[in-house]
Amino acid sequence: MIHLKSPEELECCRLAADLVSRTLGTIAPLVKPGITPLELDRIAETYIRDMGGIPAFKGLYGFPNTLCISPNDQVVHGIPTQQALRDGDIVSIDCGVKLNDFIGDQAFTFAVGTISESAARLLRITRECLELGIAQAKAGNRIGDIGFAIQCHAETAGYGVVRELVGHGLGRQLHEKPEVPNYGKKGNGVRLADGMVLAIEPMINAGTKSIRHERDGWTVRTADGALSAHFEHDVALVNGHCSVLTTFQYVDEALGTSRQV
Repeated sequence: MIHLKSPEELECCRLAADLVSRTLGTIAPLVKPGITPLELDRIAETYIRDMGGIPAFKGLYGFPNTLCISPNDQVVHGIPTQQALRDGDIVSIDCGVKLNDFIGDQAFTFAVGTISESAARLLRITRECLELGIAQAKAGNRIGDIGFAIQCHAETAGYGVVRELVGHGLGRQLHEKPEVPNYGKKGNGVRLADGMVLAIEPMINAGTKSIRHERDGWTVRTADGALSAHFEHDVALVNGHCSVLTTFQYVDEALGTSRQV
């Protein structure tokens, strides 16, 4: 069942989304060679709690940490470790917060130090995939329109689109209906309507679309060892249009970059 949010609930979603965005913005300038994922995790948890929130991932389904930190060929759900990030790495950091009983969920893939041109292209294309998917999130369109836009852009660039992991509805629970795949056909799937809140999150691999799961029960890697990137925003459908609840503004300001979405 899809729960359409009231204006009051949408405001709660917006506040949770702002906190998760500020959390990623807080750790963004620290994502440098030498820092460990566990350090970033501790800093993020402290910030979330100081701001009156609760880490939404910690303990959910048994996950042990505040952040999912997934470097290089890890697609998602990486458990933070003591292994320091290195110059040339890319690293997806996925964060969830709970504030006033509602969830904010956001991911950003960071460049660690100086990365290769091919890695930078993967990050750029994946973020563009997110922007193109968001552009299709409007009342009257269907879930398949979002996935089609993402898939076309990624595959035109020569990349693989992960099938087993998808975006989702969002609200009082982290994972609500409907699922939001990063692939699909125009005009297919659930019709979008005002009051929906969606987490749109392209997971794009530099090589094959195939993935494999680690024995830890969480970490997902590309099957061929190629790099993977992941960007995520929370959006709400309001008055027929898409309102982006999360923002990369805080991250971009911390990194000295500038983008619209």
